[in-house]
This record gives sequence, structure tokens and C-alpha cells, in this order.
Amino acid sequence: MRTLVAALCLASACFAAHAADLVVYTARNEQLVKPLFERYEAETGLKIEYLTDKEAPLMARLQAEGARTEADLFITVDAGNLWQAANLGLLRELNSPALDSAIPAHLRDPQNRWFGLSVRARTLVYNTDKVQPSELSTYEALAEAQWKGRVCLRSSKKVYNQSLVAGLIEAHGAEGAETLVRGWVENLAADPFASDDEVILAVGAGRCDVGVVNTYYFGRLQRDNPALPVALFWPNQGDGERGVHVNVSGAGVTTHAKRPEAAQAFLEWLAAGEAQAQFASANLEFPANPSVPVDPAVAAWGEFRQDLINVSRAGALQAEATMLMDRVGYR
Repeated sequence: MRTLVAALCLASACFAAHAADLVVYTARNEQLVKPLFERYEAETGLKIEYLTDKEAPLMARLQAEGARTEADLFITVDAGNLWQAANLGLLRELNSPALDSAIPAHLRDPQNRWFGLSVRARTLVYNTDKVQPSELSTYEALAEAQWKGRVCLRSSKKVYNQSLVAGLIEAHGAEGAETLVRGWVENLAADPFASDDEVILAVGAGRCDVGVVNTYYFGRLQRDNPALPVALFWPNQGDGERGVHVNVSGAGVTTHAKRPEAAQAFLEWLAAGEAQAQFASANLEFPANPSVPVDPAVAAWGEFRQDLINVSRAGALQAEATMLMDRVGYR
């Protein structure tokens, strides 16, 4: 395995990157991206070196390395993280008709510094023994009195929920969003959970009736426990409503890339064809490229309309969203 281990290095000079045709820093789990790296190597004959870590340490590393970095491409999850990387000056603007054509405008940076590669929907799950789909409608409706003591949420510390609340701020303004999130907190059946898996299991156990999760967590648990009495619901699908909140995992070419052309070519490859399908299906996500078929297991959940607010707003409004959640006691 050619993973570059950061703990063993104090500077980029310790990389064996001189032997690589491309160096990738990735916050996506190795088991999700390594098969893609290997496939690209097999197709092109190029050699990829990669470093895996959490997004914050990788961004800190890119900042510290500056022009000395060997990293050509940065891959991470959540538009908030991608926005932060771009805002810190870590990613360069690209001129790529291929990427502009492959990735819809709302799933990429307005300045083309990063591009979504897979879509994760943050939607509702409900207990099929206790809730009828006709009772559900929107994210906003979870703040209504009928859901008192029936809602489960993941911790506000998770960036996924910060991005969701940022979307509410964009849609309703700060005051309107605060009223809604306060209503969610008042309707909680239990203190916020540490993970989406715990939310889904609590819904399945009847501890609460409805929760908010990313779809791929549901897909994993459904695969392992098909009898779990939990189903997905796509909110905000009515006329005039904005659609399901979506986020992305994505990538951008680093500002100080030593091999920018190779990095852009690899990014274009990830955004098209079978590589795009593999990138999404590896984690039960949706392809960002709408021309690429959805994995059958994911397609079985049904079609939905996405919220077309540019996902970069999740980053721009993240700090405001975090303060809002703190004000209403959402921990």
C-alpha cells in the first residue's frame, strides 16, 4: 500500500512524490478511493501517491506546506469543507469545459475551484409502524406541535447538520431559520445522537418517530438489517418548495500543484462515465453527473427533486448556522 503517512513526516520533503505522476490528499476513506486510484493507474499507466486523513488536518497541512506542497488534488466531503479550502486559498480556479458540462452549477464552486463528485441527500427517515408517509411533508414541518417528543437528530457538531441549517438560513433568513430549528429542539424525543446510524436505530426501535439523516447511512443499515422498520421520505417536494437538501463530496486542484494538468485530467475522469458511477456507488451516494446511472440499490429509494441552492452556501453560512444552533440549545 502506497499511502503516505503524515505522522512520519514533518515536511513535504519526506514524500516519495518524486516517483509519482500525481499526489492526492484525500479526506475520503481509503477503501472508497483506493480502487479508483488503482483503476486510473491501470488505464493510464500513471502512478498516484495519496495521503488520507481528516479534512481539517489535511487543510492545515496544505496551509503549512504552501508552495512546497507535493499535493496536486484535494478530495473531501461536504461543501462546507470544500468552501473553506477554497476560501483559504488552497484551491485554484479551473478552466474546464468538461467539468462545466459534467457537474451541474449548483454542485460546484461558482469560481470553479472545486467540483462535486457525488451527492448525498440529507433527508427524513420514519418508523413505518408509527408514521404514515402522508403525515410527513417538509423539514420545516418537524417544528410543528404534532411532532412534539417524536423527533431525533444528530449532534449539531456534525458538519452535515451545520450545512442543513445553513440551507435553512439561505431559504428563510436568519430569523426564520432560528424559529424553525428552535421548534426542532423543542420536539426532540432524546438528546442529539453522535451519529446518523444511532438516529436511524432509535427511529427503528420506536424511541422516536422521525429523524434527519444522510441517505447512505440508511442504505448501509438497510443492507445489513432489511427488517428494520424504517423508510426514507423525500421532503419539500410540493409545488413551490425548494426540494431535498443535498451536499457533496468533491475535489479541487491545489493552488501550488506541481502537476496541475495531470490533476485536472484526473478530476475530469472522476466526473465522467464509469469512474463517476464507481465514485458514487462505493458509498451508496448519487452521481453528481446527472447523465451517469444511479446504483440500483440507491435508485430503489425513488426519485426526488434536489434543492438547487448552490452548495457553496453551506460553507459561506456555516459559522452563522453554528451560532444559531447554539442559541436555540441544539447541542
